[in-house]
Amino acid sequence: MDSCLHYLSTGHVFITPWDDLDMVVDALLETDYAEEFCVALDFDPCFIAQLMAAGFLVMSMKIQGEGHPGPESYFLLLPKLHLIRSVLFFSDLHIKKSIKPLLPRYELKVDTDFQDIMEKCVHIHGDDWLTPPLQESLIQIRTYKDLNVRPISFGVYRNGELKAGEFGVVTGRVYTSYSGYYEENSAGTVQMVLTAQYLKEQGFAFLDLGMPLAYKDTLGACTLVPSYFVRLFRSARAS
Repeated sequence: MDSCLHYLSTGHVFITPWDDLDMVVDALLETDYAEEFCVALDFDPCFIAQLMAAGFLVMSMKIQGEGHPGPESYFLLLPKLHLIRSVLFFSDLHIKKSIKPLLPRYELKVDTDFQDIMEKCVHIHGDDWLTPPLQESLIQIRTYKDLNVRPISFGVYRNGELKAGEFGVVTGRVYTSYSGYYEENSAGTVQMVLTAQYLKEQGFAFLDLGMPLAYKDTLGACTLVPSYFVRLFRSARAS
């Protein structure tokens, strides 16, 4: 199976638009690939959508050139298959007592301010992984109607003003969270709770939270090994 993998001198797997991406994922799992990141160069929106549909969380980075006559700067695509994946099953959603009284104060809006929310995430967190070409590709993917992948946003509003938001990617019945921000205390937690409740109501299978972090555990998320996550993901993307 690993014959379908192309390795760089660094030991990272290099992925191209001509690869069968499900086979690549299977090979990564079967060979116990020790890295979380693979490498690609093509920022074509359809290729990025296919990576997302295969279960990769797609990131990127800028390689700084050394100037003339050295190489110019360029961007790498970094498809990430987490060695441990944080997942929230909606039956496990935990809402802290301090958060419950705040929920009615906010209104959740779905996919109404995608670009604004993404730009605020970049402004607050930087563009180290959410580079300009990746941002452009995400916006373009949203214009395609025949894909099983769609970047979307969630925002919470108080008195008509956006107070917290996040964006991510829907693949079938899975929503994968990419990045979020908040502008006032507890608004970010409220947004995540209301988003999870919305996804449950819409029949989603689970919320993919990517990298395990303490605040995700507090919401009730659990951690899955990649092989189990991929099985669940593939089942949910097809339904």
